[in-house]
Amino acid sequence: QVQLVESGGGLMQPGGSLTLSCAASTNIFDFYAMYWYRQAPGSQRELVAGITTGGAANYADSKKDRFTISRDNTANAVYLQMNNLIPEDTAVYYCNARFESFSYWGQGTQVTVSS
Repeated sequence: QVQLVESGGGLMQPGGSLTLSCAASTNIFDFYAMYWYRQAPGSQRELVAGITTGGAANYADSKKDRFTISRDNTANAVYLQMNNLIPEDTAVYYCNARFESFSYWGQGTQVTVSS
């Protein structure tokens, strides 16, 4: 069982920047591919970005210009840097860890973008 704890969410003004963090409780963090998803009110959860065990990043097409995913295997953590925030980025952001048939989710962190 892997516990994931997201942090860093908050209320932001449009155009601002925010970095989310996800800490994982596992000794084999580098075995896990990591993902960020988000879910806006009334919408389905959607993939934002993913990063492989080797550090290769991939993004949903609409996110790649403003978002950057990274990982620190020594800290057992994955990050999502979000720039030029827009109101449509308002959502609960979830961290997901996957290894073979295992998939774990965090509780999420709320990001609200509003003036």
